Amino acid sequence: MNEVNPLIFILIVCLLIAQSTFLFTDARKRGHAKWFWGIWGMIQTPMPLLFYLLWSRVMKSYLQKRREENG
Repeated sequence: MNEVNPLIFILIVCLLIAQSTFLFTDARKRGHAKWFWGIWGMIQTPMPLLFYLLWSRVMKSYLQKRREENG
C-alpha cells in the first residue's frame, strides 16, 4: 500500500482547519447556522466553502429581493 507523504497530510489538515474557521466566523457574523458550517467545513473541502458562498452571498440576497417584491 502506498504511504501518504506527511507534508501533504499536514497541508490538508491546515486547509481544513482554515476553511472551518472561516466558515464558522463568517456564519456567526451573518447569522447563519455557525456550527453546521464549521463542522461541515472540517469534514471535507472545497464543497462546504462553495455551498456556503453560494448560499450566503447569492441565494440570500436573491430571496430577500424576491420577498420585498412580493411582500
